[in-house]
Amino acid sequence: MAPGILTTPEPAVPGNDFHSLAGVVSEWDDTLRFYLNGAKVTIDNIDPEITLLEYLRGIGLTGTKLGCAEGGCGACTVVVSQYNPTTKRIYHASVNACLAPLVSVDGKHVITVEGIGDVSKPHPVQERIAKLHGSQCGFCTPGIVMSLYALLRNNPDPTKHDIEEAFDGNLCRCTGYRPILDAAQTFSSTTGCGRAASSGGCCMQSDDGKAPVDCCKNRPTVDGGADPVKRFTPPRFIEHKPDTELIFPPALRRHEFKGLAFGNKRKRWLRPSTLKELLEIKNALPSAKVIGGSTETQIEIKFKAMQYSVSVYVGDIPELRSYSFEDNHLVIGANITLTDLEGVLREGIGRYGPEKSQPLVAMLKQLEYFAGRQIRNVGTPAGNLATASPISDLNPVFVATRSVLIAHTLGDGGTEIPMTSFFKGYRATALPPNAVISSIQIPVAREKGEFIRAYKQAKRKDDDIAIVNAALRVSLDDDNVVESTNLVYGGMAPTTVQARNTMEYLVGKKWGAKETLEGAVNALEQDFNLRYGVPGGMATYRRSLAFGFFYRFWHEVVGALGGEVSAELVDEIKREVSAGDRDQDSTVTYEQRVLGKGVPHVAAMKQVTGEAHYTDDIPKHHNELYGCLVLSTKAHAKILSVNTEPALKIPGVQAYVDHRDVHSPEANRWGTPVCDEVFFAVDEVFTAGQPIGIILADTQLAATLGSRAVSVEYEELPAILTTEEAVEKESFFQHFPYIRKGRPVEEAMKEADHVIEGVARMGGQEHFYLETNAVLVVPKPEDGEIEVFSSTQNPTETQTYIAQVCNVPANRVVARVKRLGGAFGGKETRSVQLACICATAAKKLKRPVRCMLNRDEDMMISGQRHPFLGRWKVGVNNDGKIVALDADIFSNGGWTQDLSAAICDRSLAHIDNCYMIPNIDVRGRVCKTNTMSNTAFRGFGGPQGMFICETYMEEIADKIGMPVDKLREVNMYKEGEETHFNQELKDWHVPLLVGAIKKEAEYEKRREAVDEFNKTHKWKKRGLSLIPTKFGISYTALFLNQAGALVHIYQDGSVLVAHGGTEMGQGLHTKMTMVAAEALGVPLEDVLISETATNTVANTSATAASASSDLNGYAIWNACQQLNERLRPYREKLGSDATMKQLAHAAYFDRVNLSANGYYKTPDIGYTWGTNTGLLFFYFTQGAAIAEVEVDTLTGDWTCLRADVKMDIGRSINPAIDYGQIEGAFVQGQGLFTTEEPLWFNNGQLATRGPGAYKIPGFRDIPQVFNVSMLKDVQWKNLNTIQRSKGVGEPPFFMGSSVFFAIRDALKSARAEHGVTECLRLRSPATPERIRLSCADEIIRRSYVQPQDGEKDFFVSI
Repeated sequence: MAPGILTTPEPAVPGNDFHSLAGVVSEWDDTLRFYLNGAKVTIDNIDPEITLLEYLRGIGLTGTKLGCAEGGCGACTVVVSQYNPTTKRIYHASVNACLAPLVSVDGKHVITVEGIGDVSKPHPVQERIAKLHGSQCGFCTPGIVMSLYALLRNNPDPTKHDIEEAFDGNLCRCTGYRPILDAAQTFSSTTGCGRAASSGGCCMQSDDGKAPVDCCKNRPTVDGGADPVKRFTPPRFIEHKPDTELIFPPALRRHEFKGLAFGNKRKRWLRPSTLKELLEIKNALPSAKVIGGSTETQIEIKFKAMQYSVSVYVGDIPELRSYSFEDNHLVIGANITLTDLEGVLREGIGRYGPEKSQPLVAMLKQLEYFAGRQIRNVGTPAGNLATASPISDLNPVFVATRSVLIAHTLGDGGTEIPMTSFFKGYRATALPPNAVISSIQIPVAREKGEFIRAYKQAKRKDDDIAIVNAALRVSLDDDNVVESTNLVYGGMAPTTVQARNTMEYLVGKKWGAKETLEGAVNALEQDFNLRYGVPGGMATYRRSLAFGFFYRFWHEVVGALGGEVSAELVDEIKREVSAGDRDQDSTVTYEQRVLGKGVPHVAAMKQVTGEAHYTDDIPKHHNELYGCLVLSTKAHAKILSVNTEPALKIPGVQAYVDHRDVHSPEANRWGTPVCDEVFFAVDEVFTAGQPIGIILADTQLAATLGSRAVSVEYEELPAILTTEEAVEKESFFQHFPYIRKGRPVEEAMKEADHVIEGVARMGGQEHFYLETNAVLVVPKPEDGEIEVFSSTQNPTETQTYIAQVCNVPANRVVARVKRLGGAFGGKETRSVQLACICATAAKKLKRPVRCMLNRDEDMMISGQRHPFLGRWKVGVNNDGKIVALDADIFSNGGWTQDLSAAICDRSLAHIDNCYMIPNIDVRGRVCKTNTMSNTAFRGFGGPQGMFICETYMEEIADKIGMPVDKLREVNMYKEGEETHFNQELKDWHVPLLVGAIKKEAEYEKRREAVDEFNKTHKWKKRGLSLIPTKFGISYTALFLNQAGALVHIYQDGSVLVAHGGTEMGQGLHTKMTMVAAEALGVPLEDVLISETATNTVANTSATAASASSDLNGYAIWNACQQLNERLRPYREKLGSDATMKQLAHAAYFDRVNLSANGYYKTPDIGYTWGTNTGLLFFYFTQGAAIAEVEVDTLTGDWTCLRADVKMDIGRSINPAIDYGQIEGAFVQGQGLFTTEEPLWFNNGQLATRGPGAYKIPGFRDIPQVFNVSMLKDVQWKNLNTIQRSKGVGEPPFFMGSSVFFAIRDALKSARAEHGVTECLRLRSPATPERIRLSCADEIIRRSYVQPQDGEKDFFVSI
C-alpha cells in the first residue's frame, strides 16, 4: 500500500451532534439477523468496517474469492435473496460481496457457492461447468457459478440471450469464455444438441434437415409427456429442477425491517427503514454518508483511504424504491435498483407507446451496458446523481429529458430541483446537505416532433465506464424547425454538461438542412474546445465522439422524419448470441485407454463448488500476522527518511520490517539471472511501487492503516518511462543479442527491387491473473526450518531466495504450491519478492506471516509483458520475394533485468514468423526505465517478434501493391528449409494448416464478401485476416530443460505422483495423472497429485515455456517404467487381469520398492548465440487463424464476427484441456492487441491499476462465432515427446493478432473511402481511440487537438 496521509480516528459521531443523533436512534435495534445457506445467523457484535466478503471468508466460507475489491471481476459474487419492495416478489440478486456492507444483508438470505452443492452432490450449474470444461484455474469459477445460479433462480427458462448477458459482471482470464457459455447454454429454453454443428441443429442430423428418431431432442419429458424437453439436459448430467432449490426462509417473509444502529468508536452504521427516519438522521447529522449500493463508497474506502465515521444504508426503505406511471411522466423512487429500473422502463415502454416512451428507451439503452448485473442489482439512480460522476451513463439522460428531482428535508413536503440546474461542478450538486433525493420525475416525449436518443462509447462493450456518453433531445414544429433542444454529454467536462452554443444555434433552424448541420458542428467545436493535456486524455478522440454522436443523432432524426438516410450510419454494432465449434474427433485415431481423451480437469468439480483451496484460503495459523507493503510513490528518488512512528501507534500494528532486518546487504539482492534487484529499497527507489518495507499487524485492516500511516520523505530524481526516451538517452541493460545469416544485409538489399523501412510499436500487457500474488510463511521452532505456501510458478527459486534472506541452507525451506489462480508467467519470478519479504518478517518476529496483494498493489509491483519497438528495413522484389531483413528491436525492461534478456532473445528468434528470409541481421536491446520490472508473460517475447514480422509483411504488401496473403504465400517456409538461426524445419505443417483453414472457413468466398461489403458501406467497414504462426518449444536457457518426478504406489493400489510443475489452470496435473494412469495401467481416479513441493521433487524448473507437459510427463513416464519393471514378475504370476492393489500387495510383501524417482532432460538442444550454431528449439508448435471484424468508423467501436483457429499440437494428451488452452490463449492475445492498454501518469505512477481502468476481454468481447480445430491425419515422424504431443499454452496466443490485422484491413478500406492512400501504421493495441483516429475522415480532421508548447498528454504509454 502506498504511504498516504492518515488522519487520527475521530469518534463515530462528533460530540456536538451526539445528542441530537442519539435521540433519533436510541430505540433502534443493534443486532443483524439474516440467513446464510439456509441457516439463521444472528450477530450483535462485529467489526462495522468489514464487508460481506470479509465476513464470509472469516468464518471459513472461502469459496467466495477476492479478485479486485472494486466490483469489477465478479470473483466474489454471491446471491442475496430478498423480498423486493418494488416488484413485490422474491428476487435473488447476484451481488459483489467485496462491496456489500454487512448491514445490507439484514433480513435477507445469503447464498454462497458452498450452499448450493458440493463435490458429492453438485448443483446442475456446478456439474455442467465442471464437466463441460468451463473451469481452468478455477479462481473466477465460484463467481461465475453464482451469476448463472442467480439467473436460473429468477428465470428458470432463460433465453440464449439471457444466458449470454448473465455474466456481464464476471471476468475469466483462462478459458476464453467459450466453454463456460456452452455449459450455461444447456440451461436455455432454446438449446439444441451440445454437439450440433450449428446452433439449434443436431449431432446426428441428416441431409433433409430432420433429426433422427433417437435424437435427444425427441425424447419424452420427465413426466412422460410427448413434447420434447424444453431445457436440454446433456446425457449423464443432473437435470435442473427449479422446485428443488434452497427455499427462501419462511421466517424472512415475516421479517420486520426496523431501525438498525451498530458500530464502535471508529465507525457507526445506521439503517433506517422509513424515509422519515432517514430525514431525521440527515437533520441531526447532515454529514452522514448516505449509501445505497456502496458501489463507489467501498472503492473510496479501499483505494482512496476515505473514512466515513457514520454511514447510513438506505437500501431497505420501501418509499425510495417505488414507482408510478402518470399521464405525462414516470415517477421512480430515487433508490430503486437499476435492475428493477430496467423492468420498470420496459413496462413503461409498453404503456406509453413508441413515441412517448423515447426517454425510457434511451435510459434502458444506457443501462444495457451499465456496469455488470451485480452492480445493477444494488446500484441506484440516486447514487449516480449524488456522486455527480462526469461520466455517469444515466445523468445525461436525466438532464436531456428535463427530468425533475424531488428532494426532501425533515418537515418539508419536497422540493423540486430541475436536472438542468442540478450539477454545479466536479462532484458538486445543488442538493442541500440535509436533504435526500426521494424520487425522480421523468417526462415522456411528445407524440409528434420530439426525438430523444442516447449514446455511449467505452474501451470495452460490457461492464465499462464511458469515455464519452450523450443524451440528445430535439423538439421540432410541423415544418421541422427546432423549437428546443438539449444536447447533454458526459466525459467532456468535469461534470455532465450541455453543448449550450450548439443548442442556442439550433433553435429556429430547420432540421435536415445541410447548412444547419454544418453550423451545429461548428458550434460543437466551440462547446468542446478541449486542450491536449485534458484530464482523462484522449482529447481528439473525445471531441470526435461528441461530434460523431451528434452526427448520428442528426441522421437518426432525419430518417425518422422520412428523409433518406443510410441504415449503417444510424445503426450501432450489435452482437448476436455467440457460438462455436470444436472438432471433437481430432484425437480419435490415436486415443488410448486414458491418453488422448477429453477428460475434465481433475480439480474442476472442487473449483465449481468452492472446495478447491488457494494460498489465501489456508486457515489462519495461531499467532499469525498480516502484512501490508509500504511502496514507493515516486518513479525515481532518493529516500531521505522513513517515519514509521504513526503506524506503530495504531492498535493492532506489531512491527515494521525493511532492509535493515535482512542479515546482510548481499542477502537483500536478488534477480534472475542477474542479481540487480533488492527485496527492500535501501536509500533510493527506482520505480513507483517498489517495496520499501512491510507493516505487520494482527488484522488486515490494521496492517493497511499502518502502511498508509508510514510517511516517506523523498528527493526526486529524473525518471525515464518510455521506450523511445530510453533509446534516445541510451539507457540500456548490458545485453547485446543478435542473429545474422546470409550475406551482409546492406549488400543484399542493393539487389532488391524495393527497400522499405518502417516502425512497429506495441504496448505491454498486465497478466491479470484472477488470484493476485499471495504467500503464507510459517517459521518452525527447530533448526531454522521454514514452510512457505506461495502462489508461484517457481517453488525452487522461492526456496532458494528464502534460504538466502533467512540465512539457512535450502534444505530448511519447504515451498509448497497446491494450485494457482492463474499466472501466465507473472508468477515465474515476481512472486519470489513477496515471499522473501514475508519470510524476512516471519523470521524476525518468529510468527507466521500472511500477505495477499490487493489488485492495485499487484499491478504496480509485479511487472507486465514487455512493450516493444521495432525499427525494420526490408528488401523485397517485385514478385514479393523478401531478400533481406535488417532490424533493431527494443524492449522496455523496466528498472531491473529480470527475464528481459531471454525475452529479447526469443523475440529475435521469432522475427521471421513463418517466412524464409535468406539474408538477415537482427539486433536486440533491453531498455532500462523507471517502471516496474517487466517479466515473463505467455509467449515470452515470441508474440512481440512475430508482431513486428506481420507488421512489416502488411506494410510491404501495401507498398508494393500485392495482397498480403499472396506475400505470405510467396515467402512461407518449406519442409526442410532452415530458419535464420539455422534450425531445419521438420514436420513442417504450416502450409497444410493454412490450406485447410482456408477451405474450412471458406476464406476466399468471405474475402469477396468483405470487399463487396466495404464497397457498399461508408460508415461500417469489415476486415479479414489470416495469420500463421510457429512457436519454438524449449527453454532458451539450456539448463532449465530438465524435470524430475516421484511416484509412489500404495498397498491399496492407489498412486501418488509428485512432479516439479505447478497447476495454474493449464491442466498440467490432469495430463500428468493421465500419463501415470496410462503407464501403470490403473484407472485415472486412482492417481493423485496432491501438491508441488520442494521436499518431494528438488531442483525444479519454473512451470513455463509451454514445456511442462513434455518435461514432467516424460519424468513421470520414466518413474512408472521403473515401477512396471519391478512389477513385471507379479503381472506374469497373477495374470493380466490382476489389479494394482493385488500387484502392490504382493510386491510389498516381497520387499519390492514401490517408489520410483523419474528424470528427463530434453535431448539434442543447445544453441550458441553469436556463432548461430546448435539447436535452439526441440520442435515448433504451429497454427493458423482467420478473423473477421466489423468496425463502426464513426465511433471506433468494433466486434469480431468470426474467428477460426487451427493448431498443430501433435497427438494431444487431452484434447479438452488443449482446446481450452487454445481458446484462452487466443482471447488473451486478442486482448493484448485490442482492449488492453497499460497507461501511466506523467509522474511515473501506473494509472491502470484494476478492472475499472484496465480492460481484459469479457464474455461479450469474444468472437461471435469461434471455431477451433486441431490438425489430424498427419504423421509426426520427428516428434519425440510424451505421446508425441506438443506444448500448447503459449503458441496459440499470437493467433489473437488476427483480430488486430483484420481491424487494420477494415481501416484501410475506411481510409480509402476518404481518399487517404498513405500506408497505415497502426500501433498495438488497436483501441477504439486508435481505430477512430485512423479513419482519417472529415470529423476526425475537425476534432484534432494540437498540443501547445511543452504540453504533455494526460497519460503516458511506455
